[in-house]
Amino acid sequence: MKKKLKIIPLGGFGEVGKNMLAYEYNHQILVVDAGLMFPENEMTGVDYIIPDFEYLKKKSDKVVGIVITHGHEDHIGAIQHLLKAVPAPVYGTALTLGLVEVKLNRAGMAGKADLRTVKAGEALQIGPFKVEFFHVCHSIPDSVGLGITCPAGLVVHTGDYKFDQTPVDNWQTDFAKLTEFSSRGVDILLADSTNAETPGWTPSERIIGPAFDAVIRDAPGRVIIATFASLISRIQQVADAAMHHRRKLAFAGTSMVDNVKMARKLGYLNIPEEVIVPLENALNLPARDVLIMCTGSQGEPTSIIGRLSAGNNRLFDLLPDDTVVLSSHPIPGNEQEVGRAINRLLRRGVNVIYDRLAQVHVSGHASQEEQKMMLSLVRPKNFIPMHGELRMLKRHAWLAEQVGMAKENIFALENGYIIELQDGKVRVGERIPGGYVMIETSKIAENVPSSLRKREQPALPGTFVVNLSMDKRTNRLLGKPEVIARNIAESSRDESELVGAVENRVTELVRRGVRVERDIRDVVCTFVFKQTKRRPVVSVNITKA
Repeated sequence: MKKKLKIIPLGGFGEVGKNMLAYEYNHQILVVDAGLMFPENEMTGVDYIIPDFEYLKKKSDKVVGIVITHGHEDHIGAIQHLLKAVPAPVYGTALTLGLVEVKLNRAGMAGKADLRTVKAGEALQIGPFKVEFFHVCHSIPDSVGLGITCPAGLVVHTGDYKFDQTPVDNWQTDFAKLTEFSSRGVDILLADSTNAETPGWTPSERIIGPAFDAVIRDAPGRVIIATFASLISRIQQVADAAMHHRRKLAFAGTSMVDNVKMARKLGYLNIPEEVIVPLENALNLPARDVLIMCTGSQGEPTSIIGRLSAGNNRLFDLLPDDTVVLSSHPIPGNEQEVGRAINRLLRRGVNVIYDRLAQVHVSGHASQEEQKMMLSLVRPKNFIPMHGELRMLKRHAWLAEQVGMAKENIFALENGYIIELQDGKVRVGERIPGGYVMIETSKIAENVPSSLRKREQPALPGTFVVNLSMDKRTNRLLGKPEVIARNIAESSRDESELVGAVENRVTELVRRGVRVERDIRDVVCTFVFKQTKRRPVVSVNITKA
């Protein structure tokens, strides 16, 4: 009887983000990905969430390697935390490891990790695991899926993928390798489920180019495009459009600047030196000659776009003719935050373009027809949907039934359930903890998903945004002030009470004739400090109608 292969999902099963999976055979462990997830709205003070990898900590001497499929934050965002506890070699393609290295440098871990570059098409023996790397299309170059073979059988792990027939780098998903796996007999397929509820095919990345071209052509002033700093292909598309319209390109945000520098050095970005200008130089050029790329497409309060929308960005402010483009789709659960950011930007009088208005973003994940094609190409004996909320996993399981798989060979599971492969058969074993570890100001806060520990010291100074609508003739308030608070109080109840008090204080100020944004901001700062002993960033926006 062959020994068991254990497959242990530690993140990304039953949620979108913090992807991490462990393969264990004969007491040796291969880890795939180490991602983060953004916090939910009520998780005040939390910067991001990583998997609970206590299971790996206890067996750190058994971990033979960490394989990263691609360089997005939901796959590399926890790598610095993992390596501190599990100092194993890290394998990935050149761009992926470049992004990992940038992240480790910012965490003060420069030169402390064993990073080993691989290429799509290569095979490596890592402990008892033969790992074959095959190229997949995604929204970032150099993405790979994995064929993992050990004495228990062959597993295909897709990573994030889609079947883009016209990718911007002209490198399609490796159909031939998937067919080869099928001919050898695949015991288990683990496949991306993010778009399992989306019918049809995911559009090609190429369709974004004309949308950017139209936005930049029609913009009367500066164009500010926000996206994830790891979307290297998107950055190239923006650069191409900037060059076409003879605009200088500047980058804002540490992660954006660092990633662009790395990607240009490795040859993944082709942007002539004369096109790029430092941000401070761009701010002194004619507005129609400037395009700025930055972070903050998810409306995060501390990002460039978050601070611009609140009026408290230190480096530059918005101008009336600016066009702001959010080139991403809201992460599930973050729709409200993005909507608020768009509303704040509109109140500041700029034009805002987002994916509902123009094709400035497409998904990097396979939709239903592509997921069915993957199942048909690989023809696995067993199927485990991964990377998605439970409803997505269940829908992907249903799709597998539609292409002819037996229901008893499909396993839609959440984090922590151990899957065992032995003699070609799969069973679900015990469940280990698979919860949240919450990170605030780069320190591990807590691994309990239902509550946040009471912090002795506030993690962040906090932000207050006060939006006022006033009659332009009478200067009277049109309705109550809108007050938005983040990271201010220890509990949602305390924060709600403070917001109510600030609303009353601002209303009183306006009735007394105080109508200058700066004066209202100063009074709010003083009031909040007296109440909380904290000095938050306060922004006041007045719209007259």
